[in-house]
This record gives sequence, structure tokens and C-alpha cells, in this order.
Amino acid sequence: MRAENLTLSFGTNVIYDSAEFNIPTRAKVGIIGVNGAGKTTLFKLMLGQIQPDSGILDTGGANLGYLPQQIQIDNPDITVWDFIATARPIKKLESELNDLYVALANNPDDENVQNQISVIQDRLDYYDIYNAETAMLEIIENMQLGDFIDCKIANLSGGQKSKVAFARLLYSLADVLLLDEPTNHLDMASREFVCDYLRRYKGTVLIISHDTEFLNKIVNKILFVDKTTHKITLFDGNYDDYKIKVAQMRARRAARIADEERQIKHLSEFVARANAASPTAHTIKRVGHTRAAQLKKILAHRTQRDVEYKRVKMDLSPLHEGARFPIMVDNLWFRYAGQKLLYRNLSFHITGGERFLIVGENGVGKSTLLKLIMGFLTPERGAIDINPKTDIAYYAQEQEQLNPEKTVLENVACPEYSDLQLRAALANFLFFDMDVFKRVGVLSPGERARVALCKLLLRRPNMLILDEPTNHLDPETQMIIGDNFHDFSGTIIVVSHNPEFVEQIGITRMLVLPAGRIEDYDHEKLEYYYSVNSSDDK
Repeated sequence: MRAENLTLSFGTNVIYDSAEFNIPTRAKVGIIGVNGAGKTTLFKLMLGQIQPDSGILDTGGANLGYLPQQIQIDNPDITVWDFIATARPIKKLESELNDLYVALANNPDDENVQNQISVIQDRLDYYDIYNAETAMLEIIENMQLGDFIDCKIANLSGGQKSKVAFARLLYSLADVLLLDEPTNHLDMASREFVCDYLRRYKGTVLIISHDTEFLNKIVNKILFVDKTTHKITLFDGNYDDYKIKVAQMRARRAARIADEERQIKHLSEFVARANAASPTAHTIKRVGHTRAAQLKKILAHRTQRDVEYKRVKMDLSPLHEGARFPIMVDNLWFRYAGQKLLYRNLSFHITGGERFLIVGENGVGKSTLLKLIMGFLTPERGAIDINPKTDIAYYAQEQEQLNPEKTVLENVACPEYSDLQLRAALANFLFFDMDVFKRVGVLSPGERARVALCKLLLRRPNMLILDEPTNHLDPETQMIIGDNFHDFSGTIIVVSHNPEFVEQIGITRMLVLPAGRIEDYDHEKLEYYYSVNSSDDK
């Protein structure tokens, strides 16, 4: 897979400028870059969903398998088993083969039919027809999909759908796997299986991920998409190797810059003295001209300093003081129509200022509980009492609170702030100048996450309800928001699969679903729950 002089812009926003790279067959590649650099756009180009302005992106006719960040399944009424099984078109190929054998029986000398039979037989051999079901069962077991293998896709939670889509992709045996943030929906056991599976995968694997630990376990190359230069650079090694190489490159660059600055200072001083010398001082005038030419050459080709990306800034001071007990949940019952009961007599209270984590298996209703608290869903029985002093801001995992058809500025607009104040707030989240007039629908998931966070914090609430707030964010931004949430004087209820973030914000208690058990925070307990539970649910 290679790119030559790849150029692409969206309006005045340059994504790639004569970018080039060459990815060897069967390489395991981590694709990195800041939010909005063009990582997911690169996948869309490979898939033919968009076309470059100029240049070449050649996939060599490879069969591409794609796992997007947001899963959409065309036929939600299909069962999980059938959905995964159809990733290898074995039944279709067998049917075609039978038809060809019938045709061959009627005309044994037909070379065209014989050639078609050979081609289909090769495809069946590629899909390992005799061991295919065993391979599929191994994936299902190791990704812990057995409990709902006969369920319809439509009845699964968001996290379950993502895991099923991932399982189907692994089973597909595509020549090239394109994985966009694949760890957002993996529990620890599934994650270890996936790491091992991808390391052994016979095809090429391209992974967009902010999960550096995951990248280190799998990749042998890093593809860096530079938002500043709009170039793409391929590095050998994993993410840690890349960081070392970049640090060494920066050190060499800094040394060159320091040496050039010394030369510029020395030459400038000499040229100034030569210019000020007496007209009869011919020797110093002549040397001055030579040094001036040297100075001009150095200035024209001087090494540019690395661009320092701005960092997200957050103001989390609540506008109003919160209540002692901001939320009380009493004997809560809830189920989705036609499905099993999620909660039975669930009761707990939230204490002002605490950090409250909800953990549990995929599909037990972690995100659902947040939606019940927000009033988006109605309990079957019981009550959720929210103190009048409680001012809630909600961060939805899929950023449903954003309107993709409106601009960044329109999405955060509220009557308490002028446009100038809103633009200042958006600048804190790295949206500058014309960026605020971009339609949210064209932003990368990481950029949309920053818009959602800005919208949330403009409320200046005394309670934050956060559903996977670190998904889609680069590691540095994750650390920044973790530090800020730690210092927040209000209350936080959070669903998160990110153990570093959970540790950082200072969790005090945990609600364990489906049991409905409240436990004091304990690091070892949390590690256990993360080892058996997924990150996302209905």
C-alpha cells in the first residue's frame, strides 16, 4: 500500500500536502496524530469513500476490512451467529461451485467453466472451508459473545454491537484490516485475545488508536500524520520506539537550531561592524560582503522549530453550590420493551462532592442508568429524586447532545454568553478563527469530543454525568481533563473503561451492576471488574 504526492483539502482546510508513504505487505501499523490531523480520512481514502484532490493512494487491489468508531449494521434483525458467519462468503461460493459442476456435467470440455471452478476452489481454500467454523467459534469464545450468539443484532447494547462487529471483521480474513479506535469496546480478556490475534494475523493491519499500550503490543511500524506540515511519515518499531526516535530527532533539531543561531549572531555582528567601517577599510568591507552572503544563505535555509500544539484548557468552577445529597435513587425498576429486567429494587444515594463510578458487564445498563437520571427514560417503578440545587451537565458517549448539521459555534451557543465569549471558550478547546464555523458533522470524533466537553463546561454545573468521556481523545488531552476533573469541586458520576482516568479523578465509591451493590473504591477490585467487564452498554 503506497501513497505518492497525496493531496487533499476540505475547502481551505488542508489535510495532506504531497504526502507519501509505502506500507509493506503484512505490516502491523499504528496510525497516530493529533485530533483532526486526517487519520480517519486516510481510511476513507483507502476505502474509496472520498477521492484525493491529486496524487495516488494505491491499495494494490487488496480486500479491505473496516471497523469504524461508530458501528452501523444494515440488517439489525440478523442473529449474531449469522452476522459473523457471513463474513466469509463460504455458502455463497459453495452454491456457485455446485452450479458450475452442474454446467460442467452438461459440457465437460468447457474451459471457461473449468477456470471458474478453479478460481472458486482457490477462494474456498483461502477461507479455510474445513476449519472455518472452528476458527469462528474460537473468536466467539475468546471475545465472550457466547451468551448472546442467538440474539438479534437489534437487541444488543452499543458495546455488544461493537464487539460483534469486531469479531466479524477478525473472522473475515480480509487482506488488510483498518481498525479505528478498536479498544473503545473491549474488556481486558477480549483485549488480550485481540492483541495476540492481530500479532499473528497474516494480512496487513492498520490501527488508529490513542491507546499506546495496545499499539505497543501489536504494531511494528508507526505512521505519523502531521497536522502542521500535512505530511505523513512511516517509522519502524512500536509506539515507544517512535517516541524515542522523535525525541532524538528533536534533540538533533534543537542542536542544529542552536548552532545556526550562534552563526547568525556572529555573522550579523561581523556584517554590522563591516558596514560601519571606514570606506578605506577595503579588506573588512570585502570580508563583510562574503559574510553577508553566508548570513543570507543561513537565514534562507534555517531549521524551523517544532510547532508546539496548544493544550486544552478547562474552567470547571460551578456557578452554584451543590446539595449535600444531590441524587437519591429509590427502588428503581427498569427494562426495555420485550427485554429482561435491568434493575430490580435498585437504591442508592449520591453524596455531594464525591466521585461515583458505575461498573458492570456489557449490557447490564450502565449508560441506561445515566439516561434515567437525566430523564431521557422513565422508570418502570421507583423514583429518582434530584435535589433542586443540583445543576447537571451530561456528557453522552456518542455525543448525541451535538447537532451534526450545525456549526461548532451554534452547538455551544447559550444565552448567557456572547459570541465573543463563546469563541474564547472554544479557543480553550483548540477551535480558532474559522474553525468555529465548521459543521460538526465534518469533524473527527476527537474534535467532536472537544466540542461536547466545551458545551458541557459552559454550563458551569455542580454535577457532571460522564459516559466514557475519554473515548476519542489523544493521551495528552485525556491527562488534562483527568487533572481538571480531579480538581472539580462538584460531584461526578462516571461510566469509564479507562483505569488511568478513573484513578486520576479520585473515585470514592462504585456501583456494581447488575447486583446493585455499592462498594468503597478499591484499586484491586476495580482491576478485577475491568478484567471481566466491557466498556460500553445500552
